[in-house]
Amino acid sequence: MSFAAMRLVGFILGVFLITLAVSMAIPMVTLVVYERVDELGAFLWSSLITLVCGLALIGRTRPDASQLRPRDMYFLTTASWVVVCTFAALPMVFIRHISYTDAFFETMSGITTTGSTVLTGLDTASPGLLIWRSMLHWLGGIGFIGMAVAILPMLRVGGMRLFQTESSDWSEKVTPRSHVAAKYILALYLGLTGAGALALWFVGMTPFEAINHAMSLTSTGGFSTSDASLGHWTQPAIHWVAVVVMILGSLPFTLYVATLRGNRRALLMDHQVRGFLGFLTVTSLAVGTWLCFHSEYDWWDAVRIVAVNVTSVVTTTGIAVGDYTLWGSFAVLLFFYLTFVGGCSGSTAGGLKIFRFQVAAVLLVSNLKQLIHPRAVIQKKYNGHPIDEEIVRSLLTFSFFFTITIALIALGLALIGLDWTTALSGAATAVCNVGPGVGTIIGPAGNFSSLPDAAKWLLTIGMLLGRLEILTVLVMVTPVFWRY
Repeated sequence: MSFAAMRLVGFILGVFLITLAVSMAIPMVTLVVYERVDELGAFLWSSLITLVCGLALIGRTRPDASQLRPRDMYFLTTASWVVVCTFAALPMVFIRHISYTDAFFETMSGITTTGSTVLTGLDTASPGLLIWRSMLHWLGGIGFIGMAVAILPMLRVGGMRLFQTESSDWSEKVTPRSHVAAKYILALYLGLTGAGALALWFVGMTPFEAINHAMSLTSTGGFSTSDASLGHWTQPAIHWVAVVVMILGSLPFTLYVATLRGNRRALLMDHQVRGFLGFLTVTSLAVGTWLCFHSEYDWWDAVRIVAVNVTSVVTTTGIAVGDYTLWGSFAVLLFFYLTFVGGCSGSTAGGLKIFRFQVAAVLLVSNLKQLIHPRAVIQKKYNGHPIDEEIVRSLLTFSFFFTITIALIALGLALIGLDWTTALSGAATAVCNVGPGVGTIIGPAGNFSSLPDAAKWLLTIGMLLGRLEILTVLVMVTPVFWRY
């Protein structure tokens, strides 16, 4: 990277840190409201340290505007997540007096909207800490992306390019200007979060619980204010509202924008959205019916409980109602498979994403037809558009390295000493940004606190790789990346 590019990257990182420092005022206000002023120091010092470092990166003047090259954008994308996590972990160290390893793991889990946790005693935890964890989800879900899209155009840097390096969004441009798209996306994100909070409050949560869970569900994160996750609340209405909010957070935000700009059929006619909703519906009804016959639940309750857990895993949210690993080996294997699915591209969800499965199905069908009719010219289309070689190449490359990454992390965890179930499901849930794994240790009824520090750092790397869709980070380890 050139010196000018490094200065510009440092300036942008400084802006991110200043924003992070200012956002710590919200937990401080929360602590004052709940009369826990003795814990203010943790956030005050964290905010001050973050602010000073942010100002130091910005320097006296803004660097000369210059266009960052693609390699600079990839470096900025990865660096922004690592730097933000480094400073966002400070309040957890100061307020819970946990190790920095645990704090960084929890923070990376929050920022990447994974939802894996090392904390216990959440029902009596500091309200400032709880709101901060939920804010990490909210900022990581799409807040930082939207902020980048809004800020980078001022520096003559393509903000939408940063958005695309952090997601698999291949949708067409919905607005000609990136800052206009940013305003729409942030407004939608705020609107969905606010509507979710009001709905959860209306059906039985306290205002504080509703706000926390609205941020967690909209961002498809998974942090809760209770150790029992969503199972702490027995009201069916809360569970159904959670399902709706998770689904809304997993739909393409670019299609929301297109809908607001006059294309009323943008969401409903999109193949990815229809496939995603159809998959959730069929899976929930089928597994719910199966559970009804293999448990004491009546059919409606079984479908409700299954719908929450299936939607949670498929959308990579990671909240849970009960321990589905107790339903038998069929359920354990099914939810392990569901870990890989993911939501829609251009959403806050992780995983492989539905569109990759759909494109793979189109390619499979076309190849089978080609075997039957070798001389036929078969056009491959998805969502009304031809599937070009770039898309096929990207899909194959990502899918290959996605699988290899999970396999290598699982081998590393097994080498550290974890059993094969914990190692494999832990690697999968980290890279897919789901949250809970399977088994007695990191399943929906457990957490990651008992894992060795080395395992936590390895899983942290997996979370980052999964959130940035692997290739964004791997490209930086190639020698050609660092050549001018």
